[in-house]
Amino acid sequence: MVDVTSNEATAAQDREPVGDGRSNEPAEQSAPASSGAVADRGRRPRFRYTLPGSWTALVFVCLAFTPSLVPRPGAFQGVVGGLTGAIGYGLGVAGAWVWRQFADRPARAARRWSWSAFGIVAGVALVTSYLLGQRWQDQIRALVNAEPQDLGSRLILPVVAVLVFVGLVAAGRGIAKVYRWAARRLSRWMGDRAARVVGWLLAAGLTVGLVSGVLVDGVLAITDRMFAVRDTTTSDTAVQPTTGLRSGGPGSLIGWDTLGYQGRNFTGSGPTPGQIQAFIGAPAPVPIRAYAGLASAQDVRDRARLAVADLQRAGGFDRGHLLVTGTTGTGWVDPAAIGAFEYETGGDSAAVAIQYSYLPSWASFLVDQDKARQAGRALFDEVYRVWSSLPPDHRPKLYGFGLSLGSFMMESPFGGDADMANRTDGILLAGSPAFNPLNREFTDQRDALSPEVQPVYRGGETVRFSNDPAASIPPDDASWDGARVLYLQHASDPIVWLSPDLILHRPDWLVEPAGPDVTDEMIWIPFVTFWQVTLDMLEPVDTPPGHGHTYTLEFVEGWASVLEPPNWSPAKSEELRALLTELPH
Repeated sequence: MVDVTSNEATAAQDREPVGDGRSNEPAEQSAPASSGAVADRGRRPRFRYTLPGSWTALVFVCLAFTPSLVPRPGAFQGVVGGLTGAIGYGLGVAGAWVWRQFADRPARAARRWSWSAFGIVAGVALVTSYLLGQRWQDQIRALVNAEPQDLGSRLILPVVAVLVFVGLVAAGRGIAKVYRWAARRLSRWMGDRAARVVGWLLAAGLTVGLVSGVLVDGVLAITDRMFAVRDTTTSDTAVQPTTGLRSGGPGSLIGWDTLGYQGRNFTGSGPTPGQIQAFIGAPAPVPIRAYAGLASAQDVRDRARLAVADLQRAGGFDRGHLLVTGTTGTGWVDPAAIGAFEYETGGDSAAVAIQYSYLPSWASFLVDQDKARQAGRALFDEVYRVWSSLPPDHRPKLYGFGLSLGSFMMESPFGGDADMANRTDGILLAGSPAFNPLNREFTDQRDALSPEVQPVYRGGETVRFSNDPAASIPPDDASWDGARVLYLQHASDPIVWLSPDLILHRPDWLVEPAGPDVTDEMIWIPFVTFWQVTLDMLEPVDTPPGHGHTYTLEFVEGWASVLEPPNWSPAKSEELRALLTELPH
């Protein structure tokens, strides 16, 4: 992105002292100025680019159109193309500069025919890549049942790409100007080469500082403040409980105002006894829900103790089913997941959760993994301490749940599949990130001939994986006795597959036959695939249920497989899915 080989500056530095103040700028490797332009060797025309940078940018932009996991709207793909092209331009310019240093020669002016050849190749390559990209996007949209892309979205793509590319290259040139300014000043006190080296170190340090210290940290800080403010609000669908069976209600040890936005959603909503009774055809109690927010206690252990104490006060350990729930960064629990659990247990249930961050999941992936790990261990250990102190015949069945980063939180208390089976009656995890240690262990050590997108681990004795639990949970011909641990993962979910290993290693899921909602034209390209899947994770449009990182409807059959509710049928599954789609999200 940084135009480190602004040719007039580089050649001048190779020929004369940095700080002598003379203007000696040679012809540049750039597109020729228009015939009407006034020659001005002392001023660099705007929007002029080097040939090595342009060739590399062209390759990068074309690669940005290669198929990935989820569909992208045109504006977002335009940002991707512009950003990727700017990165390629910077790398091309830097590579040319390094080559000249080894060759010990100044920059040379590009011949006019070189730019003519580039223009022809670029035109053909960009049009071909754009058309192929649209074809691949249509394939992906059909596979995930997404709406077709409209004409406006297709047309805005190149416009956004050009604007982003030009803006980022201009920003890179601004950094190059900082380098030249620093080098000229430093040359007054040191040799020219030393001045150039120190100048680049200063410019590089400024860039890294801006990106990491200002952009990343700044964005995270602003996001944290935004969500901290949001945490003090209450959604329109959450109402303070009038029952003592919910945290924040009468007699609760935890104040309603300390639960946070997602905590109030958790305890202030959900299916009513009447709704559950209509579904199961029998009287149903109020499901118990306990929750502690960041403002409820100072540290994670105190929040865990407080939430479990409130759970115990409400009678949660007297229910037939007790659920320890992992949360995402903001403290969110998918209403469909907890709702399905309560419907399928007939309301004879209790659930407990705690908050460990204000940040949304995409930011929590960067900075909150350790917080999620600590929260998972603190909460489950506290629940298990109380649960194990009860007489065996008075203990509720103990379950665990986690979605996305919440699955990482829920894995944290356990050392392996045997530990999961020994200390719970079942666990449901969905959309588990690739860095989940147990998920990675079960996948890497899967049985021979089972695919990575739906592995079989130790014959499915305890742990199983499913892309669609309504269709099948392999191995279909093996018994599944005792505690059941089920991972739900879509083949098109970028959260599941994003790993640094993608940079240099082809994953099995791109060697084996493609998953049911992934185009078979997606291939592994070093660096490129990692970049594409990373961008898929940031994709701003939700994919339809059953694809990408959306598991709303899979929770019905997922819980049915783990809980094994009596008299369950496909008709009940269909009825419950219809009820869950009406829940606010």
